[in-house]
Amino acid sequence: MKFEDFIKNRQIKNTIKDMQLAKSLLSTAEQDLEFFKTLPINNISARKIVSNYYDILRSTLEALASLEGYKVYSHEAFTYYLKENVEGDTSRKFERLRKIRNSINYYGKEISAEEAKELVNEILALIDKIKSMLLKKL
Repeated sequence: MKFEDFIKNRQIKNTIKDMQLAKSLLSTAEQDLEFFKTLPINNISARKIVSNYYDILRSTLEALASLEGYKVYSHEAFTYYLKENVEGDTSRKFERLRKIRNSINYYGKEISAEEAKELVNEILALIDKIKSMLLKKL
């Protein structure tokens, strides 16, 4: 599958490039990051914290997509966007995190505090990478 296939299947919509939306999404993502950094990661909070950090990553990707004139309705589409537009193994990392988040949200997967801390660090690294791409375009 390719990114273009998601457009054909209407899981991505071509829109106008929206700098204001991108700035707004980035701003709320940064606020959310500040909030979640204040929360302790323990065995009770681990699942929700990982899920929410993933949502911040997805919002950051949504901001990037809006700068390029896309509205993305499928998390999986971001995997293909990253595969075609970002060097390295970013798409593979995102896809892995997407599957973990889905397992947490939809299948009741439990994770330990230690695993959550590792996942949060991985997510933060991807957020930083996407954010640097975003800032070059703003």
